[in-house]
This record gives sequence, C-alpha cells and structure tokens, in this order.
Amino acid sequence: MISGSCKTYVSILAVALLAGCASGEKRPVFYPNKHLQAVGKAQAERDINACMRLATSSGVSRNKDGQVGRKAAAGGALGGAGAGAAGLIRGNALENALAGAAAGAAVGAVKGGIDSTDMNPTFKRFVQRCLKDKGYDVIGWE
Repeated sequence: MISGSCKTYVSILAVALLAGCASGEKRPVFYPNKHLQAVGKAQAERDINACMRLATSSGVSRNKDGQVGRKAAAGGALGGAGAGAAGLIRGNALENALAGAAAGAAVGAVKGGIDSTDMNPTFKRFVQRCLKDKGYDVIGWE
C-alpha cells in the first residue's frame, strides 16, 4: 500500500506536470531585415502560420510526443529497483519497491509530460527553412 506521503508527492508532481503543459506555443522571432520591413508584421504572422501548417502537413510533429509513457515506465523501473534494493537491507523490499516504483513513475510521467511539450527540433528547422525561403531571418523562438 502506498503511504500518505507518497500520495502527497504524486499530487505535487501532477500539479507540476499541468503547469508545464500550460505554457504557450513558441513562435519564430525575426531579425528586422528589409523583407520583414517591406511585408509588415501581419503578413509575417500569416507566413509563420503557413510554414507551421506546411511542416505539420508534411508529417513533422510539433512536439516531442510519446515521451510521457516511456519516461513514466523508465522512472517506475528505476524507482522500484532502487527502493527495492534499499529494502533488501532493511528487510521490507517489496513494500519499498512498490512505493519506489510509484514515486519513480510519477517523476517519470512529469518529466515526460514536460519534455513532450518541448518543440520538436526538426519542426523548428523545417519552419525556419520555410521562412528563410520566403526572405525572413529567424534569430530564435519565443
């Protein structure tokens, strides 16, 4: 059975996961070159949207999807193994292993959830190339 303190940690980690997912979508930032000055901000925003749609329609994922489950499983395995090993010394290996697996899975899920909101580097490069072809100079993402 999972202890009350372990449940508290899981609750805190769940809140952290939700907070990590709440951040806004990053968008390219342009150097104000002649092209940007000529087309203006409204057209630049339309071009950003068009390049992002092109990347997505070309099969490039915006985010690093699929990391939540993998990191939760890895965290559970590592947490269970580590806590179980400590429990062998203390004599309560099974209980420690279960608690460690639960805590490790929670940490892994939070880390995977936060990482899965990170933009896929291939998506960024695709959009930057598209924008460069249109005449823009991308200097970063915010």
